[in-house]
Amino acid sequence: MIDSELVLNGQAYAYTIYAVVIILFILSFSYMITKPGKAGVLKTSLFIVLVVFLTVLGVSLHITTSKTIPWVSMDLNRRDITPDRVFNITMENHQFQLPEDTLEMKVGKIVVFDVTSKDLTYGFGIFRQNNSMVCQMQVVPGHKNDLMWKFEEPGVYTIRSTEYSGPKGHQMILNDVIIVTE
Repeated sequence: MIDSELVLNGQAYAYTIYAVVIILFILSFSYMITKPGKAGVLKTSLFIVLVVFLTVLGVSLHITTSKTIPWVSMDLNRRDITPDRVFNITMENHQFQLPEDTLEMKVGKIVVFDVTSKDLTYGFGIFRQNNSMVCQMQVVPGHKNDLMWKFEEPGVYTIRSTEYSGPKGHQMILNDVIIVTE
């Protein structure tokens, strides 16, 4: 599974380049239809070629990046995957209730975070030490809320609520409670 931070950086570069190409297309199109002496004249074939090029580029970019998102294949094949560990977590009154003080697992093992809210809609996010997000989901009361994940790197991770749940929601942080070892 590809690290989500790598995916985010790769997509940022790819979509920035795509946006620059579109901007250059718009600028060249604007220049071609407004240049002195031939205002309003644009070869239809050139316009069609540019539009087709941008369409193919955009669709290719979406197809390519959709295959790099780390959780897609796991979610698509979820029925056939048996997790190595399941952690049942409850959220209520702006607090996490973990099954253990620390949630320990090994690198490469598949875990499921089965999270239940007893009162409000919360978020369940796992964060690295540098405060970048690994993954997250919304936790809605009365619905199944579970997140299947495979950690590729050892480390110590923090759990935070990633959804606004009122003024007390900003306090919903459990530092260094997920420990992933080799």
